[in-house]
Amino acid sequence: MEQTSATKSIDTQPEKGQQFNRSIGLVSNFALGFTYLSPLTAVYSLFALAITLAGPPAIWWILIAACGQLLVALVFGEVASQYPITGGLYPWARRLWGKKYAWIAAWIYLWALVVTITSIVEYTSTFVASLFHYGDTPLAMLLTSVVLLTIMMGVNMSGTKNLARVARFGFWCEIISVIALGIYLLIFHRNQPFSVVFDAMGALAKDGSYGTAFMSASLMGLFMFFGFEACGNVAEEVKNPGRKIPVAMILSIVFGAISAVISILGYLLSSPDLMNIVNGKIADPIPAILNDALGEKGATVFIVIAIVAMLSCILSLQAALSRLIFSFSRDKMLPGSEWMAKISKHSVPDNAMLISCLLPMVICVWVYFQPDNLARITAFAVIGIYVSFQMVILAALRQRLKGWKPAGEWTLGAWGMLVNVLALAYGIGGIWLLAQPADSATFIDRWTVLIGLALVIGSGLVYMSIARPFGHSDAPENDAIEYAKRLNLSREY
Repeated sequence: MEQTSATKSIDTQPEKGQQFNRSIGLVSNFALGFTYLSPLTAVYSLFALAITLAGPPAIWWILIAACGQLLVALVFGEVASQYPITGGLYPWARRLWGKKYAWIAAWIYLWALVVTITSIVEYTSTFVASLFHYGDTPLAMLLTSVVLLTIMMGVNMSGTKNLARVARFGFWCEIISVIALGIYLLIFHRNQPFSVVFDAMGALAKDGSYGTAFMSASLMGLFMFFGFEACGNVAEEVKNPGRKIPVAMILSIVFGAISAVISILGYLLSSPDLMNIVNGKIADPIPAILNDALGEKGATVFIVIAIVAMLSCILSLQAALSRLIFSFSRDKMLPGSEWMAKISKHSVPDNAMLISCLLPMVICVWVYFQPDNLARITAFAVIGIYVSFQMVILAALRQRLKGWKPAGEWTLGAWGMLVNVLALAYGIGGIWLLAQPADSATFIDRWTVLIGLALVIGSGLVYMSIARPFGHSDAPENDAIEYAKRLNLSREY
């Protein structure tokens, strides 16, 4: 197997015959990140909520979040290029700061991914119920979610090549259902002027402020622009990862922003009754818009394409989570690490994949008993992702201040420090927005997101203090400057 020097530097490699195969090229790596990011899923899930809160100008959150996360992706690209190691955030944080810091960052990220998979599969189940014309009762949604998770696990376990194939197919479904449909609606079914994106149409917060209303609609953009890091989670399965992973991350965000803007513009400008959407009188506006523009058969075709795209998103999420668990387990960081660090004959961490399927199923059972909390757990997933992302960004900035100059094949050069600082500022702003209390009378409902985050961090710190998992591995840590120097010297010779 082809190995980079970064991969070789890990002391806790799987046993002989347990290595990954490098079978993922640039296109497949980009498709993996793009389908995980999944503009279609975010648009369909949060379009109505965002437009009800802030009116048509909510679309600007797509560009705001895309620009902010592009800064984050640029920093990640430099780190991934120097450390093209499976697991992404965990080994990056370990090499940039240390084993304890990396453990808690990856613990937060792990549970955020679990909840994200749960959110996506629950939203997908409503599409499946609509396609097959059965009621979206809590029991039906639970059973559908379990079946979908199991099918995607089977595809993942069949091998990395199949993962790449499905990711590419899902990518084209996203393009058709987001970009192609958006352009079609704009050309043939436009009922509103383009200037409507500057018209709040009377949307105001309860305090009478539009600024507050606009900020409250941020979840649509913040929810959409993560997933690009999946390009780095499978680093040891990518050909020439030091060059290709950063490019794949950037492409995921750029294409995600373009497709999301076209899609939302299409829905906004083709809506014949936009005021009632803003007023909340049309609770599920996208099916109504599609039925009006495409007819019943056309809307059904769109639902089928949307389901395939969402399933591809779940597939990519499972792959990312399983590689994180595998990377964690390779360094003996979790109970049952030896079992979860095994790689199958298909070069897939099957046992870690099984856990990646079972954990979201457990959360699905909780949603069955608390179906009204789906939006809240979605918000928790996003803030967990943002916190773990910013832990890596902060660690990278700390190393830069100590003199680190990234030595991968892809770097930002003199712009690295400025981009790093701006990425951290954006991330802190995003976390602040996500932490705002919900509009509810009860304390728990108002602060569900922060309570969930506190429970995850608290449980992680308790486990760290009792089991001390960070002491089970002698894998390299806090070596960014030293390792960059070694890379530079190796190139000279």
